[in-house]
Amino acid sequence: MATIDKKKFTFVKRDDFASETIDAPAYSYWKSVIREFLKKKSTLIMLAVLIGIILMSFLYPIFSNYDFNDVSKVNDFSARYIQPNGQYWFGTDSNGQSLFDGVWYGARNSILIAVISTVITIGLGVVVGGIWGISKTADKILMEVYNVISNVPQLLIVIVLTYSIGSGFWNLIFAMSVTAWVSYAYTIRVQILRYRDLEYNLASRTLGTSAGKIISKNLLPQLVSVIVTLASQALPAYISYEAFLSFFGLGLPVTVPSLGRLISNYSQNVTTNAYLFWIPLTALILVSLSFYIVGQNLADASDPRTHR
Repeated sequence: MATIDKKKFTFVKRDDFASETIDAPAYSYWKSVIREFLKKKSTLIMLAVLIGIILMSFLYPIFSNYDFNDVSKVNDFSARYIQPNGQYWFGTDSNGQSLFDGVWYGARNSILIAVISTVITIGLGVVVGGIWGISKTADKILMEVYNVISNVPQLLIVIVLTYSIGSGFWNLIFAMSVTAWVSYAYTIRVQILRYRDLEYNLASRTLGTSAGKIISKNLLPQLVSVIVTLASQALPAYISYEAFLSFFGLGLPVTVPSLGRLISNYSQNVTTNAYLFWIPLTALILVSLSFYIVGQNLADASDPRTHR
């Protein structure tokens, strides 16, 4: 039997604390979200487009003295229908107005309406949906409210309300938000029911933890990706609502520019001086598409199951 040469080995001292050391790398949820979010090329491209549009929409109007209702150049035929060039990047319209200015003023109003409406509806939806999923009493009441409202087309409600309360920035936001939050609340309620009776939530209730703390600490963090998904769908939807209503003369007053209003005003130029119609329409598509893709990619990155 071969003997062991102890000179070839180095013996270490026993360390009782070594077994408590965690060798796995530290995990940070938000760092993982950012890493997964920026991993996709589509995210980087559309995020650059979105940031560029937002900066132009909110910074450029500060330095421009554009007036949507200015018709002082209407009789100056040399300023009318100028094709896009180095001086007028998007050309001019029948009033001699710069379309470049009009697009960014219109985009600002369209984005503001969409963002404010999304914050209101998603915020209400998350709060009410959290209560809805936890409280059986609230479930009975809100389910009846949902059954009534969900059977009426949302667009019909918006049209009726805009006719009833009149056009205006905040009136349009109210019309789009007054019932839309119910569907988001129902989605959150369904997700809450998936997690409500898991073991750690049952333990929290047994220990006397309040319903509010269970919702905010145990349940809502599980729904980050769902909430972001809802927001990414709501933003382009509200932009489309505004464009649709403005196209038919509803929503914003005719004196207030928006992308929908520009498309409506220049709809007769689809074939003649077509740039007047297609440039605002392209801007509308880029705004909606960038919001949607960036939001969807952020929602995917927010799901812990996608983290490595």
